[in-house]
Amino acid sequence: MGIVEVLEERQIDAFKRFKGLRKPLVDDVFKRVAYLGPEDFKVEGYKRSKPSVAFNPGATVKGRKLILLPRLIFDYFHYTSSIGLTELDLEELLSGSTKGPLATRIVLWPKELWEFLGCEDPRVFEANGSIYVLYTGKGYFLKEGGYERRDVQGLAVFNTSWQLMRRGHFRIKLRDEIFIPRCHKDSAILKVEGSKALFLTRPRIGEGEVCWSGWADLTELIVDANTLRPLFVNEDWEWKVGWSTNALKLSKDEYLVGWHGVLKGDNSYRNGLALINGEGELKAISDYLLAPKGAIEEYGDRPLVIFGDGLVRYKEYLIWVGGISDYAIAIFATEMDKALEKLRTVSK
Repeated sequence: MGIVEVLEERQIDAFKRFKGLRKPLVDDVFKRVAYLGPEDFKVEGYKRSKPSVAFNPGATVKGRKLILLPRLIFDYFHYTSSIGLTELDLEELLSGSTKGPLATRIVLWPKELWEFLGCEDPRVFEANGSIYVLYTGKGYFLKEGGYERRDVQGLAVFNTSWQLMRRGHFRIKLRDEIFIPRCHKDSAILKVEGSKALFLTRPRIGEGEVCWSGWADLTELIVDANTLRPLFVNEDWEWKVGWSTNALKLSKDEYLVGWHGVLKGDNSYRNGLALINGEGELKAISDYLLAPKGAIEEYGDRPLVIFGDGLVRYKEYLIWVGGISDYAIAIFATEMDKALEKLRTVSK
């Protein structure tokens, strides 16, 4: 069998095994700490200083600084995204005294055909003196007779000064066969061992969009198809599921990550948490813990969305840094213990 047939077989088996892990319930444990609109960012080093929208940010923490990588768009005609870089003081943020606008610079923008239509939805991971940013490359592939649209899983590698060292996109390999899905995104690195990374990912296989884990080579940008396995699937009331955030290491063998489901009833994005072990297996999962509410969160260019992309820990708090309805950013926080209480162990 080829790659697609092998992965489709695993996906079909996953729908049989993993249906019923979750319920269509929302237990919103997060407090709304702050909202950041496009007016709260001042872009430097670019002719236009005010983005039209700023949303779906990646995030990481350095001391008491929240390093933020917002997705920026300046034009709505083609909706072409770049990724910016800025920072906030966490103490000021949690006390409600953050002052803007935030000095921001663009660190990633489209340069290759495969990302021609935008660099989207970053997730950050740091290891071995490098900063790895997983992002969606929205673009084209050259085919006989023209271009073919695809969304690929991009990787940008920065040094600690946020200078871009290299970029590329992942391919899936089985024996001598290479497969580039028409849509491959929503990935998060769990750990790095040499040039290899255990990561969470979501390749579209057939019509299925479910949550997988596997191993990838960060140098060759090859995902080993033999290691790919589905961890959970969309329930009957959902169109699809995906990983929402970076993975937050809790212990030597435990990683916390956000996920989302897109509901059939209202087409909204709702989010929960999952606990993954050091082998890339699902240990526990919650029902929905974060859903859009009120005009600020519900109304935008793409309504009813909270999406990604940053999950960080500061003191006793779990902080989710997410985009709201494709126009702004929300900072959500809860006590770590309160969030972990909502996880249910998954039986093997």
